[in-house]
Amino acid sequence: MTSLDRARELLREFPVVDGHNDLPWALREQVHYDLAARDIAVRQDAHLHTDLPRLREGGVGAQYWSVYVRSDLPDPVPATLEQIDCVRRLIDRHPRDLGAALTAADMEAARSEGRIASLMGAEGGHSIANSLGVLRGLYALGVRYMTLTHNDNVDWADSATDEPRAGGLTAFGREVVREMNRLGMLVDLSHVAPTTMRDALDTSTAPVIFSHSSSRAVCDHPRNIPDDVLERLPANGGVAMVTFVPKFVLQAAVDWTAAADDNLRAHGFHHLDGTAEAMKVHQAFEEGHPRPVATVATVADHLDHMREVAGVDHLGIGGDYDGTAFTPEGLADVSGYPNLLAELLDRGWSRADLAKLTWQNAVRVLGAAEDVSRALRETSAPSHATLEALDG
Repeated sequence: MTSLDRARELLREFPVVDGHNDLPWALREQVHYDLAARDIAVRQDAHLHTDLPRLREGGVGAQYWSVYVRSDLPDPVPATLEQIDCVRRLIDRHPRDLGAALTAADMEAARSEGRIASLMGAEGGHSIANSLGVLRGLYALGVRYMTLTHNDNVDWADSATDEPRAGGLTAFGREVVREMNRLGMLVDLSHVAPTTMRDALDTSTAPVIFSHSSSRAVCDHPRNIPDDVLERLPANGGVAMVTFVPKFVLQAAVDWTAAADDNLRAHGFHHLDGTAEAMKVHQAFEEGHPRPVATVATVADHLDHMREVAGVDHLGIGGDYDGTAFTPEGLADVSGYPNLLAELLDRGWSRADLAKLTWQNAVRVLGAAEDVSRALRETSAPSHATLEALDG
């Protein structure tokens, strides 16, 4: 039996829990949520990284669908609600393949039924508009993690890719983390500055996650996790979910992406613009400046290092599919996860190691957050704190 055969066999028992997929935003951008126009029941290779046939090929058993909205929207809350509506409509449209999941037990139930457990994560604290009431509303609608920032700072937390302002978390930011603990919503530290990571770890009484981040020691990009933060995950119980985005995993791609982003902005596009017009500009740039190519081995290098620092009990996978224009060779779309597992098997990872990486760690961390929530709800009322009261 080849390593790839062994990987596929393992995934039948311990499928991938992927921490981050931007399909809802891609559907918004491409077809304004017309789910029939991008029917994921059939392959959508020309348009998307994600559809049901390829999720099945990739051995995906649970997916955190990102309900991301851009941080420069003047009113992010309605757009976030539209994203949530999109996920719920996808689940309703494909009940044989997708199962709504709110808890670790729901994830296990979906696995036993042969369905893909579908959870939601809000990517960026701007989605709560500085309101703990909105945070609770998102939880009530099914959101089970929130990334504290996206690419820009929020009023109460610093982003990894913005100029420092808060110095990490403000007093209100720490209250957001505490309220997330009380709710049972996972604190996601992808996208945040290292100072914010450390403040969140100091504050949180529940395990944290990084829904889609890799190792900064392996690739020096601000979106990645420094070793001193990875070293704290065992005591916290959290999980770092390696991402596949070439500009986060390959140093040559970091440098190329900076030049490509500058080129997009020079042509009047936002550097995250994924429209056909922006992609034409990207493609013209690439013709003159060949793009460095990441591979499955590139991602495995990150996992090897992260395992050394944090331990195998604290690793997961968060591909960021449909949230990136480019993907590594062998990980072109959601069907590629077996290739990564085969690479890790060839590097000596055991079946038990891979079961933790794909399924067990991610299910455990959500269950642990639920345990913390149950205890806190017995002693703590919902917080009515405001940004103005705590931060002035």
